[in-house]
Amino acid sequence: MANLHLRIGDLVWGKLGRYPPWPGKVVSPPKDLKKPSGKKCFFVKFFGTEDHAWIKVEQLKPYHPHKEEMIKINKGKRFQQAVDAVEEFLKKAKGKEQASHNGSSEDKSKSSTADGKKRKNPTTVKALLEEDKKDLASHKQTFFEKNKKVKDDPYFQHFLLSQTEKSGPGISQPRSTMRMSLENSNSKERSLQPCSSLEPISKRLKIIEEAASTSIQAADSTAVNGSITPTDKRIGFLGLGHMGSGIVSNLLKMGHVVTVWNRTAEKCDLFIQEGARLGRTPAEVVSMCDITFSCVSDPRAAKDLVLGPSGVLQGIRPGKCYVEMSTVDPETIAELSQVITSRGGRFLEAPVSGSQQLSNDGMLVILAAGDRTVYEDCSSCFQAIGKTSFFLGEAGNAAKMMLILSMVQGSFMATIAEGLTLAQVTGQSQQTFLDILCQGQMASTFLDQKCQNILQGNFRPDYYLKHIQKDLRLAISVGDSVNHPTPMAAAANEVYKRAKALDQSDNDMSAVYRAYIH
Repeated sequence: MANLHLRIGDLVWGKLGRYPPWPGKVVSPPKDLKKPSGKKCFFVKFFGTEDHAWIKVEQLKPYHPHKEEMIKINKGKRFQQAVDAVEEFLKKAKGKEQASHNGSSEDKSKSSTADGKKRKNPTTVKALLEEDKKDLASHKQTFFEKNKKVKDDPYFQHFLLSQTEKSGPGISQPRSTMRMSLENSNSKERSLQPCSSLEPISKRLKIIEEAASTSIQAADSTAVNGSITPTDKRIGFLGLGHMGSGIVSNLLKMGHVVTVWNRTAEKCDLFIQEGARLGRTPAEVVSMCDITFSCVSDPRAAKDLVLGPSGVLQGIRPGKCYVEMSTVDPETIAELSQVITSRGGRFLEAPVSGSQQLSNDGMLVILAAGDRTVYEDCSSCFQAIGKTSFFLGEAGNAAKMMLILSMVQGSFMATIAEGLTLAQVTGQSQQTFLDILCQGQMASTFLDQKCQNILQGNFRPDYYLKHIQKDLRLAISVGDSVNHPTPMAAAANEVYKRAKALDQSDNDMSAVYRAYIH
């Protein structure tokens, strides 16, 4: 397909990394989005998802000639929804073309009257931007009625506020609702720095389109993942486990230059095929890269990676950045920070809250602390892998916050498992118990997914049970260090320890249920 000739608007099948060929449309990239160097590629917006990406021409096929072939080899529900979205798009395009043809034969007086009116009921931020200030004022309420969830979106509030400053009070929005800094509101990149150290950086602009819009209609050219401008700094990544694999995949997908290393070298092969470079040792990766991330299983692994033979410390030079993403204790963070900075390096901790699925989806929550300038240098990386990031101050704070979050999550999971077993032994329906929970105040995606895992006996790991037990143990230790009682966490920890003794370590955390039935 190297000689494939494509134009803006053409429908294609695009192969993105490890994912199957997916239907998309060739679109114009945002002006501030760099085109990857090297082989010829096109900017594609995928149907049925929120993804945009540069796709190499050899990974593209025309939509119609290959439709039947692709439908035969892909049977997933999301894939079928994407194909349906393409067909709906084609149907609407055909309808518009027919309407345009019919309209051309209308009476000229009607046409001129129509031309004299502004287009009403805009449904995207981009459309709003094209309206004059009077139209913005008159259609603001209509827009909100059609798009109820957009009103509180910080991007949209930012837009309204900027228009208020230009156009007067007709479309004013209270400043008190703003959650992002407007210092760079005229910048094309619109860097989303938080107003305070605890304010989140929102990753995505989510606009709810009216029913007539296609399922892939983006709010404007800066919306969604594809608008990320990758840093020109060279990125290193150490550790390709459950979390690290999804993180690296999203970094590559968004155009970052990434060098990878893993203790089991074979895990690197897939990412090399996706465009990553290979580092032979942690020291080599650090020496080759400007910013190196690490994501491993526990404090011992994190220390070995830095202090061991051919470790990170041997590659650290003044100015090199090291970002520890592993969930570890504050003491480990203090030690790693000290040895890195003693060699002139710059240190940031950035553990992530989420599961393997959220890692794959680029929807992690990043908790960062340490060198603020490193946090800022990592901006495009954090936008690529997460939906929100927080800067929490000095090194060690993120480790404490992460362990507290894990403590709450682990204790909650153990309690839910206990409730399910108690329901069973007292003759109550576990499914009814779950249905009642999901209709009440405790309803959440986490609750529903984990309970369904239990009821279906599906404990494929999304977050390893052994890791949540490790987090509980470390959280209890943090409590001990400040003489603060953690009785609920301690009780939950014992249940997870029993589950580990029943050989559940490498199953999902929801397998703690089995500790109650043996």
